[in-house]
Amino acid sequence: MRTEKNGRYTRVIIEPGEYFSCANATVISTLLGSCVAACLYDPVRQIIGMNHFLLSSRRYSQGLPSIVPDAGRFGIHAMELLINDMMHKGADRRSLRAKVFGGAGIFKNSERVDNFMCVGEVNCRFIRDFLAKEDIPLDAEDLGGEYGRVIHFSNGDFTVYHRNIGHNRSHKLAVRDRHCWLKAIAIQEKVMPDIDYW
Repeated sequence: MRTEKNGRYTRVIIEPGEYFSCANATVISTLLGSCVAACLYDPVRQIIGMNHFLLSSRRYSQGLPSIVPDAGRFGIHAMELLINDMMHKGADRRSLRAKVFGGAGIFKNSERVDNFMCVGEVNCRFIRDFLAKEDIPLDAEDLGGEYGRVIHFSNGDFTVYHRNIGHNRSHKLAVRDRHCWLKAIAIQEKVMPDIDYW
């Protein structure tokens, strides 16, 4: 996990297997391929959180190196860890809402025939089923497809800015991503009070 500061605002970049939640003026970012990120928020208490899970279950982990802890690698654990962390910070589970992203079939044109051929599709199915079972309304989704995504989740108005990563990459993409963060800060400035956070 990495952080950047801009005045009283923070940007937190999470990696695969990680999660983060907060009640202050923050943008949470991540880069997704076949992984899925669930952006959860309690609009009443203004608490947001995001996770980044690699696999829906242990079944798809055969032969993978242990690059991240099991705790956040699998969907069911990643969701419970994030929800519990948000509740610890004051969120009410009954008020949670969700926006979800990722689950790309990034190996669709590949000759690979291993576990990763369908992992994006399975991850998409898992997150929809989990949210439905837990009665967490799904307000927005951008799942599946053939391209990865960069997403930025903003507290204040709970907007998720996202960009597809296609074949036509540009050197200006990093500038565009920073512009998304600065735009989110401007919105947070309007809707979040100027108070000290602890």
